[in-house]
Amino acid sequence: MAMKNHFRILLFEQNESIGSLLCEFMQVNDFHTDMFITREEAHQAFLTERYPICIIDIEASFSEEMLAFVKKIKAIDPDVILIFLAMNPGIETITQAYALEADDFIRKPFILEELQMRVIAIIRRSRSLDIQDAPVYQIGKYLFDTKKQILSIDNVNNKMTSKECELLRYLCEHMNALVLREEVLKAVWNNNSYYNARSMDVYITKLRRLLKEDNHVGIVNVHGKGYKLLVI
Repeated sequence: MAMKNHFRILLFEQNESIGSLLCEFMQVNDFHTDMFITREEAHQAFLTERYPICIIDIEASFSEEMLAFVKKIKAIDPDVILIFLAMNPGIETITQAYALEADDFIRKPFILEELQMRVIAIIRRSRSLDIQDAPVYQIGKYLFDTKKQILSIDNVNNKMTSKECELLRYLCEHMNALVLREEVLKAVWNNNSYYNARSMDVYITKLRRLLKEDNHVGIVNVHGKGYKLLVI
């Protein structure tokens, strides 16, 4: 799978033995992976290399230092792919992860092949948007450029993250029609796990905020079923 070689991975793992195992496994499977055991080293490396993918072990929950570290990474590159690893995370930890725009959240312990396949799935989804004939949608007063990942209204441009763009594009493809939660999760997140369902709820809220300037546009919950992107 040649596409993997173009994606360098930053792995932050404070347990050096576990990190070395993960790093070696990813390297063997053709992912160029650099491991760091301190936040300072990882931050400096990201400043230099701008890794497109970061796999970050937060142990059990987010410390203040870890939250600050992730926010620095997102400030440098808002489109960086974030995958968090955690042992027995609570609801608050999961919510924090998706508030930080996590692309995936993996509960430890996990099978190494699971991590590999999730990374591959995320790469495929991110590349699915990078096509020459990416459409431009009119959503009420908004103009949604899927290739540039920009949502515009009244000459104000809002740069969207890859995940926001994927989700809004799927809703646009089914404008004014019901889309089932399970269908959205499979199309945008590749599976309908509990963690991805929580992530989708966070991103639906983000899209509603982006679309609030036009009263004739809205994302409506259809109780127990899914969503509708309504344009009236």
